[in-house]
Amino acid sequence: MNTSLAVLGLSGGELIVVLVAILVLFGAKKIPEFAKGLGQGIKEFKKASSDVTNEFHNALNQETPPAPPSVKPPVTTETAAANPPSTVPKA
Repeated sequence: MNTSLAVLGLSGGELIVVLVAILVLFGAKKIPEFAKGLGQGIKEFKKASSDVTNEFHNALNQETPPAPPSVKPPVTTETAAANPPSTVPKA
């Protein structure tokens, strides 16, 4: 069996019948328009796919920046008097 004609399990004769049916249904003028739109769609899909892949690789290759140090507010006498330190009872 010729593998170049074995598209989706169709033999040569079946493939020709399908192509003729498509030609009759859509006409010779519409088929190039469909092919052009399909080609543009595939091109856009490949571009978006490569953009996502590149973004993913860039995110993995970047070093994570160090976390900023946590800054505690200064303790004033007013806050110390209002919030006395809690004591934990010993068991």
